[in-house]
Amino acid sequence: MLILFTLFFVPSYSVESPTNLIASCLNQYNINNFTLYPNHEEDPTVYLKLLNFSIQNLRFAEPSIPKPLAIIMPESREELVNSVRCCREGSWEIRLRSGGHSYEGTSSISEDGSPFVIIEMMKLDKVRVDVKSRVAWVEGGATLGQVYCSIAEKSSIHGHENEGPYGFSAGSCPTVGVGGHISGGGFGLLSRKYGLAADNVVDALLIIADGRLLDREAMGEEVFWAIRGGGGGVFGVIYAWKIQLVKVPKTVTSFIVSRPGTKDYIAKLIHKWQSVAPKLNDEFYLSAFVGASLPEIKTIAMSATFKGFYQGPKIEALSILGEVFPEISIADQECHEMSWIESILFFSGLENGSSVSDLKDRYFTGKHFFKAKSDYVKAIIPYNAIRYAIDMLEQEPKGYVILDPYGGAMERISSDSIAFPHRIGNLFTIQYLVEWNENDNNKSNAYMEWIRRFYNSMTPYVAKSPRAAYVNYMDLDLGVMDILESAPPSTDAVDKARDWGEKYFLQNYDRLVGAKTLIDPLNIFRNEQGIPPMSMRNVRAKLNE
Repeated sequence: MLILFTLFFVPSYSVESPTNLIASCLNQYNINNFTLYPNHEEDPTVYLKLLNFSIQNLRFAEPSIPKPLAIIMPESREELVNSVRCCREGSWEIRLRSGGHSYEGTSSISEDGSPFVIIEMMKLDKVRVDVKSRVAWVEGGATLGQVYCSIAEKSSIHGHENEGPYGFSAGSCPTVGVGGHISGGGFGLLSRKYGLAADNVVDALLIIADGRLLDREAMGEEVFWAIRGGGGGVFGVIYAWKIQLVKVPKTVTSFIVSRPGTKDYIAKLIHKWQSVAPKLNDEFYLSAFVGASLPEIKTIAMSATFKGFYQGPKIEALSILGEVFPEISIADQECHEMSWIESILFFSGLENGSSVSDLKDRYFTGKHFFKAKSDYVKAIIPYNAIRYAIDMLEQEPKGYVILDPYGGAMERISSDSIAFPHRIGNLFTIQYLVEWNENDNNKSNAYMEWIRRFYNSMTPYVAKSPRAAYVNYMDLDLGVMDILESAPPSTDAVDKARDWGEKYFLQNYDRLVGAKTLIDPLNIFRNEQGIPPMSMRNVRAKLNE
């Protein structure tokens, strides 16, 4: 049954400027924490500082990129609800931003130039941990670093009496916002043991277009299914997630080792890695980075770099790798025993000398321009194909790939348990990246052409029918929806969105469309690669079947 939406009363304002219109509405609701697009008489410094603070891909901070009419920073649930109301009263596009790590900038821009407003969630970042019940309520604007630190702090105080310590299965970048990360799935170091972040959500608070706040029971199981892995900013505003804490050992082992060498040597290592990493026991995560001048590693020659995380002591990790992957030649001094929260810091990419408390800092210092694409791999890639890929990487020193192993829990959890579908049969993901700085931005087209050519060359060796992709590595090359075309929903919008929808969600796409039609039939929450609802004509046809 469709949810019926209450139409908001649109007051008659005496002002005509869109910025004055939204300011009047926000003032009416006593929302004071916002900034407007500056007019020609105003200093744009404050506006641009806030706008760019959470834009992590500098491609979308360029002066030529369309800017929002306003940036609203609600500080309470009520302010968040009323912020949505004000956007609806002015019929402005809504962009929800919790960390700003959207690969294609969809939390900060509107590609087609439609007037839009950013609802910046950074003030809604509380984390309430209940160690006894092994759960936490996490507001949508919290970062992963804030979540991890809160869990670790509570575990250290109460862990012994409750058989702690505890952690959470999510990504390794501490400045990523949980609102979008969990909405897209959320893969990380613990995922081979415990599944995705979204697999470990037990409830949520969702604000929908008519301003209501719905928990799991009120939104219904279909919508609750959809918001876990169906993509961020599509079904409503996630005010908070209720997450399940997971048990972690007191001692874990971590390492980052780089193995530079000839292209043949690197190809042999990667060829062996792909048959080892997905089949290690659940406690082991071993990813591979390939390229020259890798970020974080700062090598200057072509190399394979391996990041390893083992939920146990060093002696066990070394024994396992010595048996199944002796070619990597891990030495005792390259492995480090530490606590789980210290491993988060170890893999965070923060500068040497950083402390665990630095994980709470939401400003990301490693910003650059980049383009990314992704693939899923279901069969071992032949050695010759890996060798060719390394030749491609040698052509572009600013490019690299990240290979993340699946298997373990990712193999055992059903593909339709949540909206994220990429489970059984996947050996690993490939993330293709090319990064550059401002001095090289005049070559951006060449970098984009290179990564697309590289991606196309891998077609024979990756998942087919469809060629799959991970929604948290959003890629607008897969297709886009004209925002104006999708609102109100058109008859062919659902079919057009299959171009990317079935790559991200496989057989779950049509079910997501059904959930979208239930919760947001007017398509208020949308972006260039959103899930469109069925048109009313199609809904009536379905009801008459």
